[in-house]
Amino acid sequence: MKVSSTGGVSSTGASRAKPAGGSTGFSLPSVSAAPAGAVGATSVGGLTGVGSVDALLALQETGAVGSPLERKKRAVRRADQILDILGEVRIALIDGDITPSTLDRLTRAIREQRENTDDPKLEGILNEIETRAAVELAKLQSRGH
Repeated sequence: MKVSSTGGVSSTGASRAKPAGGSTGFSLPSVSAAPAGAVGATSVGGLTGVGSVDALLALQETGAVGSPLERKKRAVRRADQILDILGEVRIALIDGDITPSTLDRLTRAIREQRENTDDPKLEGILNEIETRAAVELAKLQSRGH
């Protein structure tokens, strides 16, 4: 974004108007009344505010910030993914045809979920699943798969 002029910042005629109730309102000094150093500081302050908004939007896009509903939807998607993999593991164990790649996918999914939770009960369940996956992987390796 290129800023070519600062004239738009000071031409706020409405900010100098007084409210109808007779009390004094907030007003900004005009550029001609402000010392040269103050004008530069005002310009920088305005750009910093824009940068802050950009940073917040970037955080929101990465998922670090979001509405509770959005966070819950993401958590449900991650949980569904883990349940799908657990279903595959269950069927593969019953059939006797489990692969190390399936167990690795389960372990990765659990680690990703663990990074996004702060619930001690869920942590305990994830630890149990991860331990069971490690045991099954060790069994496979001992059989030579």
